[in-house]
Amino acid sequence: MEITEVHYVTPAHLELLLEADPSKDLVEEYLDRGTLWEATITGKIVGVIAIIPTRPETVEIVNLAVHEDYRGQGIAQELLNYILNEAKRSHYRTVEIGTGSTGMTQLYLYQKCGFRMTSIDRDFFVRHYAEPIIENGLVLKDMVRLSQDI
Repeated sequence: MEITEVHYVTPAHLELLLEADPSKDLVEEYLDRGTLWEATITGKIVGVIAIIPTRPETVEIVNLAVHEDYRGQGIAQELLNYILNEAKRSHYRTVEIGTGSTGMTQLYLYQKCGFRMTSIDRDFFVRHYAEPIIENGLVLKDMVRLSQDI
């Protein structure tokens, strides 16, 4: 697997990004402000991760998605580890990430990679998304914020 920075967002990138975040407006907003990387296997895009700087020494992972045919193979963990190293190399001290409170797989992965829960943004998804998001059979309302000092 190869991880490289993306300089031109293709429909394949956008499709993956929208799997993790159904708001095209929000996705386009943070792509304008941040950096996108792709994971490829034999030329096929199998995962993406996007970050934006939020404060002087802090960067936030705003999107992480893996193509459904490649899930469960450690790609998300490799993308996270790559970004943690990239952030450290770029002299950031903290990496943050937010995820839905109903995303048990994501919460497990982020903690496995060293992130710690810092707060809950109550009703985040109610405030920022016009349509309800259903995840694991529950209406998603709250965002769990996690961070890691690097």
